[in-house]
Amino acid sequence: MNRATNVRLTTACLLLGLVISTTATMARAPAAQAPAAPAPQALTYEMAQQVIDFDEAEARKNKWNVPIVFTDAPGVPVALRRLTGASARSYDIATRKAATVVATKLTTAIYGEQLKAGSVKEVPNGITFAGGVPIMRGTEFIGAGVIK
Repeated sequence: MNRATNVRLTTACLLLGLVISTTATMARAPAAQAPAAPAPQALTYEMAQQVIDFDEAEARKNKWNVPIVFTDAPGVPVALRRLTGASARSYDIATRKAATVVATKLTTAIYGEQLKAGSVKEVPNGITFAGGVPIMRGTEFIGAGVIK
């Protein structure tokens, strides 16, 4: 995956964060009501679908036969698309990328760099190359996204 693709994927995840923030703002209760206890934030299916559509278009434009995976913060898949021609091995790598992001809260590329530098602990079966990105809501980690 090249740098331009990483920038586009990161942009997609940032757009997801904007959608999440906007949705949360619109869903707030009127000021006259007593504030409810804050619910834990989660990556919803609807949020993941918005970004997975963008990622699929990007993959098709680049003629990548890849799986696209989005998980929630604990690492449970929320959305998955395995494009025609994507191998079973690529699905295994994608799920391992997601698990690496969940374990480290870092992109897989940054995790690889930091692992090489000795500044992070090794994640069992972790992936050290680009493709996995954390999905954040402000400073809160709410999931992982993987393309390619």
